[in-house]
Amino acid sequence: MSLFSPPGDARRAARRWGVEHGRASTSPVRLPMTYVLPLRWHADTGLAELTGYLRWLADRVDVIVVDGSAPDLFARHADAWRGLVRHLPPDATARGLNGKVLGVRTGVRAAGHEHVVIADDDVRYDEAGLTAVHRLLDRVDLVRPQNYFDPLPWHAWWDTGRTLLNRALGADYPGTLAVRRSTFLAMGGYDPDVLFENLELIRTLHANDGTEAAPAWLYVRRLPPDAAHFRGQRVRQAYDDLAQPARLLTSLAVLPALAAAVAARRPALVLGAAAGTVALAEVGRRRAGMAPRSSLRQRRWRLRSGCWSAACAAGSRSASGSCSAVSATATPESAGPPTRPAPCDAAATDRTPTRDSSRSPRWPRAVGIVGGVRS
Repeated sequence: MSLFSPPGDARRAARRWGVEHGRASTSPVRLPMTYVLPLRWHADTGLAELTGYLRWLADRVDVIVVDGSAPDLFARHADAWRGLVRHLPPDATARGLNGKVLGVRTGVRAAGHEHVVIADDDVRYDEAGLTAVHRLLDRVDLVRPQNYFDPLPWHAWWDTGRTLLNRALGADYPGTLAVRRSTFLAMGGYDPDVLFENLELIRTLHANDGTEAAPAWLYVRRLPPDAAHFRGQRVRQAYDDLAQPARLLTSLAVLPALAAAVAARRPALVLGAAAGTVALAEVGRRRAGMAPRSSLRQRRWRLRSGCWSAACAAGSRSASGSCSAVSATATPESAGPPTRPAPCDAAATDRTPTRDSSRSPRWPRAVGIVGGVRS
């Protein structure tokens, strides 16, 4: 059972667009856009699946893989992707602590199109998502889609709680962004010495008077990590939170407030806080016309995920001994989309689903409005 369920017409629209994983649509439309994938692997366990995705992508956009893997893995990737994508090493003259940023800067400079998608290796666009991003980049300098996990092992359910709360307060930070190449180059890229690289890119764009769209309706699938990798990311998540002081302080206050309420024998405070967390997550779930699914199981999960995420973040922060360099400029949250589609140009009003083609649709379609456009 999914947390999110589109209405029946969205499911029918998604089926019209949908194709099984690895099977292209009858006549894929090739977009004038470059897809940049920064990569650094230590093992090739997911090579076959990623190669299938790259094969699907290569029929629709230009693909550049900037591969910082060890030489033996780099050679194996070159054999697997020969004639399929443009396979490059990171710029050897570039210097910085964040290898992903160095890969992104290399890939954007090498891109042959103005519209560039930047995506982690676990991101899986579908045809409608690529089209929506391309059209939005005609109007703004940066597009921030919304990720969702599929499939949903236990830790992905947990992390989805964080995603829902972020959506309720603005927008989540995804594993993919899209930028105009000219804007990216004009601002000199972004700092390669930070850990929270997506926030740094967004802040750098704002500092250079760029415009951003964070539409709540634009969903892009993301593959969940395995449980061991998820546990290893908790300290990294704590570093990311250091770049967002208000969120950090709120998370750190959860356990002391809970302990104080228990010590004072005030269970009503605990229940009220839990109900507030559930209600806030529900706001995030319903954004952009999400159809409600009110099973008791899901409501119990939202309660657990809201409390456990904060507890895990607080615990992992105590394990981190230093903080990353981050930009000092605060990032305002993007406004949500209007409740009804606003009049706009023909390209923006095209009603296209943004569900990944490899699975039955469980998230709502794009409703044809530019939500959260900032200037």
